[in-house]
Amino acid sequence: MAKLPVEKMRELERRFGEIEARMSAGPAADVYVKLASEYSELEPVVKKIREYEKAVSEAADLEALLADKTTDKDMRDLAEMELPEIESHIGELEKDMQVLLLPKDAADEKSAILEIRAGTGGSEAALFAGDLFRMYERFASTKGWKVEVLSASEGEAGGYKEIIATITGRGVFSKLKFESGVHRVQRVPETEASGRIHTSAATVAVLPEAEDIDVEIRPEDIRIDTMRASGAGGQHVNTTDSAVRITHLPTGLIVTSSEKSQHQNRAKAMQVLRSRLYDIERQKVESERSADRKSQVGSGDRSERIRTYNFPQGRVTDHRINLTLYKLDRMIEGEIDELVDALIADYQAGQLAQLGEQL
Repeated sequence: MAKLPVEKMRELERRFGEIEARMSAGPAADVYVKLASEYSELEPVVKKIREYEKAVSEAADLEALLADKTTDKDMRDLAEMELPEIESHIGELEKDMQVLLLPKDAADEKSAILEIRAGTGGSEAALFAGDLFRMYERFASTKGWKVEVLSASEGEAGGYKEIIATITGRGVFSKLKFESGVHRVQRVPETEASGRIHTSAATVAVLPEAEDIDVEIRPEDIRIDTMRASGAGGQHVNTTDSAVRITHLPTGLIVTSSEKSQHQNRAKAMQVLRSRLYDIERQKVESERSADRKSQVGSGDRSERIRTYNFPQGRVTDHRINLTLYKLDRMIEGEIDELVDALIADYQAGQLAQLGEQL
């Protein structure tokens, strides 16, 4: 087990005390909001550090009692009984703190933009993309997060050829960031008379929602085109040119939005563009930082097949961590906590192993 970074623990306690003092001094509202945000992030870590320090102190007192030849028998028996329990508790606290003290992804606390695109498989792929979107929508609902569709292109038989939505709430990205990749489905389509199993796929991308301060987009770096928005059956949604396409010239990224309001379309398209640019920067930094290691879960490679949903057998398999769960019906209804937690735990285990190699 890697040693705990004592200096870092002391610095976190010092910073926490400083924030408490500044908040109680009654700062301006905007300053208070920033301090409160940092306070809420540090509080569970500092609470665990203090619990650990108290346990270490108690263990030291018990060891001193046992080392003292003048300690009477009853006290010695009590100390011998309590010391193993305290030491076991210290071990658990050390494990907890190693995870809490791991380097944080700056984007973890952010909301996210979810993009799902039907891949190979025609109408079945679009239906599967719809299933995935509803799965994430229901999962978000259990967390109290808000889901808003930014743009959607429906499949001919239902589902979506493509759907983009924001999922707003605290820590959304930390929970969903490992969902990026190719999701594969195996099932018998309703239109298949012979009962043959079809395989189709959809691609999921989860991007941290970027704010203005995260990414600067210069006016001269974008080209904005307006188009006539048309709805189902070729009918015009709006008699005015309302659909917006924004091209980011330095990268070639293109984002479109075709709701009824041109003003809203521009805002939504900029929101998606900003998040995609922010994600590109994050991936670049992560690649540089992880150049010497291969992280199974954290690669974020969207061409990688990460998961298979097998309906005839009722199972879901995540290929990155070799986890198979036979509860597909519940998972497709949004009960994916077990899978999400396993992916996070695997990623943290990899970080701890890397930290151990460095120490």
